[in-house]
Amino acid sequence: MKILLVNSVCGTGSTGKIVLDLQHGLIEQGHKAKVVYGYDFGMHSNYKDTVSIESAIGYYSHNICSRLTDKAGFFSNKATYRLLKIIKEYRPDLIHLHNLHGYYLNIGILFEFFQNIDIPIVWTFHDCWPITGHCVHFSYINCERWKNGCYKCPAKKTYPQSILFDNSTWNYNRKKNLFTGIKNLTIVTPSRWLKGIVEQSFFEDIPVEVISNGIDLETFKPVKSNFREKYHLKEKKVVLAVANVWTEQKGIKDIVSLAKRLKNNYQLVVVGLTEQQMKTVPDNVIKIRRTNNIDELVQIYSAADVFINPSYEETMGLVTVEALACGTPAIVYNKTAVPEVIDEYSGVVIEGGNISKMIEAIYSLKNYDKESIMQRAKCYEKKKQQRYYYSLYEKIINRK
Repeated sequence: MKILLVNSVCGTGSTGKIVLDLQHGLIEQGHKAKVVYGYDFGMHSNYKDTVSIESAIGYYSHNICSRLTDKAGFFSNKATYRLLKIIKEYRPDLIHLHNLHGYYLNIGILFEFFQNIDIPIVWTFHDCWPITGHCVHFSYINCERWKNGCYKCPAKKTYPQSILFDNSTWNYNRKKNLFTGIKNLTIVTPSRWLKGIVEQSFFEDIPVEVISNGIDLETFKPVKSNFREKYHLKEKKVVLAVANVWTEQKGIKDIVSLAKRLKNNYQLVVVGLTEQQMKTVPDNVIKIRRTNNIDELVQIYSAADVFINPSYEETMGLVTVEALACGTPAIVYNKTAVPEVIDEYSGVVIEGGNISKMIEAIYSLKNYDKESIMQRAKCYEKKKQQRYYYSLYEKIINRK
């Protein structure tokens, strides 16, 4: 097989790591695979067979134009034509799309091209942007306008932010016409929840497969940790919360409320805070900035007694899986896709936003069997999820 993978980033962030892992796995199996991505933010990636198509000027111009016009995804013409040239020269058997937002593509040019070629397309939705007229998530604000046509967007100020106009209706209609005009399109979602959302959208006639995001169980596993000794927590129960970026949608307000109400023999640890959040989160919390040190993160997971995920918006909830893989049980909200990650042997689901229920669940947490918790994480083993993708590729290519 010869596969072309397209994403906003490569080797960084969750989606950037996913596409790079898919590429490496394909190459290990004797296939050919190339990654095309947006602006590299000065990383100057040395990964083999990866191409950055957007320049700094193009990226920031697209960003500014989007903020002024609310038409994210309809600029970066030069970068898009670079991608089209690569497709024509590389001649892949299949194109696997990931995040198309990120200020590096003109989806109008791209999908008009797709409508006139005979190459099958797999598109993994890592969020809800493909089905909306603006936002990447809508659950927190309980918006359902995406079902019939966006207008007067209540999330205009969220990424991809617009500071002036609301073009959500124009975006919605344009996306609908572009995206549903592809002859051989298969959508993949990382959760059953997101699959259900997609099937209620204008993609209702497009096949949708569920393939979860995966983690490396050789990395995420119980390890010896000096975290408790370092922070003098020998006699305390450690309650851990981790996010790549803490926002209201991720539950930062609930974290603050929880910190004010936990008993003294419980220690709340929060990982992923910004400098500003370090100042505003209560002082009785152990506050840790965002870390790219995986070994450090695994030690923190392994030292915790319970992991909490107070997020209101997740298309899967990978940090929860990471905690489970380290043998730590989880408490999660009954919001979006997170409840799918755990079972009765690895954690508990509670009412979203109910801090009293959260505290009750923490105090009454039963002694889960560590092996059963880790067994749940094995469902999301990275190579297993990659094999699902490769099987899907082969099925689609052979069908063609």
